[in-house]
Amino acid sequence: MKLRIPKLLLAAAAGLVLAFPASSETALTCPAVPQLFQQFLKKHVRFRYLSGDIKERVAETYVRRLDPSRTLLIDSEVQSIKSGFGELLSELSDGDCQALEELHATILKKQAEVQAFVTREVNREGFELDPTLRLVVDPEKRGYPSTKQERNALHADLAQFHLSNYLSAGSDLEEAKRKLIHRYELTSKRLEERDSRDHFAMLLDAFANSLDPHSSYLSAEMLEEFQISTSLSLEGIGAALSSRDGYAIVEQVIPGGAADRQGELQPGDKIVAVAQEREDPVDVVDMDLQDVVRLIRGRKGSRVQLTVLRQSEKLERLSVWIERDKIDLAEQAASLRFETVERHGKPLKLAVLDLSSFYGDRDPRARQSSNDVARLLETVRKEKADGLLLDLSHNGGGLLEHAVRIAGFFIDSGGIVSIQESGSPSQVLPDPDGRILYTGPMVVLTSRISASASEILAGAMQDYRRAVIVGDDHTFGKGTVQTVLPLPPGLGAIKVTTGLFFRPGGQSTQNSGVPSDIVFPSLFNSEDYGERAQQYALPGQSIEAFASREGGWPTASTPWKPVTPEIIATLAERSRARVTSSQEFADITRMLAEAESSDGVIQLADVLEVDEASDTVAATERPSLDAPGGPGAAVASTGSGERAEHSKARATDDEETPSVQVREALEILADYVGLTS
Repeated sequence: MKLRIPKLLLAAAAGLVLAFPASSETALTCPAVPQLFQQFLKKHVRFRYLSGDIKERVAETYVRRLDPSRTLLIDSEVQSIKSGFGELLSELSDGDCQALEELHATILKKQAEVQAFVTREVNREGFELDPTLRLVVDPEKRGYPSTKQERNALHADLAQFHLSNYLSAGSDLEEAKRKLIHRYELTSKRLEERDSRDHFAMLLDAFANSLDPHSSYLSAEMLEEFQISTSLSLEGIGAALSSRDGYAIVEQVIPGGAADRQGELQPGDKIVAVAQEREDPVDVVDMDLQDVVRLIRGRKGSRVQLTVLRQSEKLERLSVWIERDKIDLAEQAASLRFETVERHGKPLKLAVLDLSSFYGDRDPRARQSSNDVARLLETVRKEKADGLLLDLSHNGGGLLEHAVRIAGFFIDSGGIVSIQESGSPSQVLPDPDGRILYTGPMVVLTSRISASASEILAGAMQDYRRAVIVGDDHTFGKGTVQTVLPLPPGLGAIKVTTGLFFRPGGQSTQNSGVPSDIVFPSLFNSEDYGERAQQYALPGQSIEAFASREGGWPTASTPWKPVTPEIIATLAERSRARVTSSQEFADITRMLAEAESSDGVIQLADVLEVDEASDTVAATERPSLDAPGGPGAAVASTGSGERAEHSKARATDDEETPSVQVREALEILADYVGLTS
């Protein structure tokens, strides 16, 4: 989540001093690596020492970086590397990086072996595709091959998979073979071009990720990309990507961005190829994430085609054309509409306030989310709405100060969030003013994609018993603070987790998120989504409740009616009856079950079936704003921040037709109005 850095964080950044020679630019060298290890440990919220457990985690993470798709090393080689990694780290602390360089030489050798095998395999007499072939595309589920023969068999299957992608894109078999062989040649070339600085940077990032999912090392090149991702001046598709197991994964489709408006791309999609207009697709499996981002990013008005794998009822291959566009803050601004729901023959006027991020600018004259929400709440009051639905289901975060201000619009006083930094006193951020802009019945719609600042707002509303929280079983669960500490020129920066956020009731939002009072199905209510699905996610904690110190708990004189357990029980029972009888919710539940049972297996025949409609999608020409990108994600466009729910889960092409989740949230709100009127 993008924050305005508190003074205590600025002090920490100013105190970062490393023993590097003074120069206009410093190269990353072997002796610098253990120094930077110590800087991560010095600043991290939880870990202070390079313990045996951390060494094992570094070894595991680093091996994943060496062979992300688990197609080069066999299991015994992996175990050998892990068992000797402690010695490698010890040698590294003495300034000896020979073992590290030898590991990369091993990877080069393995890549040459598989390149030679695939070349022989596809050129052998009688070679043909087998449409009945089934392949587990998730390396985590597939595991490492046990023997060299098993590794070759895997590459034979993968060759068929890649060839089928080329065939589906319009190549004939001989042309597809040439492209596949060239792909392996390019992969070998990229590995050969890596130098010692790249190897050190990979190890540093693996070390950071072994502490928690959101700590990372940003090389000078990565730092430049990070700065690009937080700017508001570039052009792109409006998506944040991360790298996992050799695939570029769509982490976020930016609300209001080009991809969001096009409507096809979804979080969780695995990008396997990228094509420019009138050019052949480039296979991007195992490609460095920054290289993938550079292929996707481009000038306004140009089009890019993404070939993706998507897990739904079965693993599908889709081709998505997107027209790149510029950021436009208006596309992401808070919006308000009114819906009518009848109860006992009486029409209820319900306000729907859609807030896709906590946007803002250092210039007070620029557009601010808290100012926009205040203005919209004044409209809600003037229109005499019977109830308010605050939709945060696609809100991945943004500026903390705006989340605090907006939370304060619904209560009279009280602490909104506490920031606990390692080695520093806790910092409670209170409601900054005494205004209450809305006092009526309120429901907050969340999802597993709602993260960071949106979790702070939802958590405060729940702890103050101010609103009913509905949606997925819980929000994303990112309750950590990251600080970016610049290094001397040429070295980039370290991004390290330095603290945790806590709700007014004392619970951390980390890992568990904010649980919904009433749960109903959505496509993201899956264990694949959320902080707890991230490797080495930090556990949640709790502190003493701080809301009561500010006098914010509801009392007899509170100008709004507190949510009670009895009200929630009644609303939940009525919602359950509607959801049980809904075919739309039944379909979502079935799709989730089928996706789980498919276990990431794809059949070649499915890849070879080209969906002509998906290849002829018309791109829109409306401008976009790229909202914030997820933790550790690279942004294939512009913007900064956290994750957001895909467009299909929040709206259809017809802006007047709410999603099934929004409709059920409105039904719950209508029930709530009836119970409190």
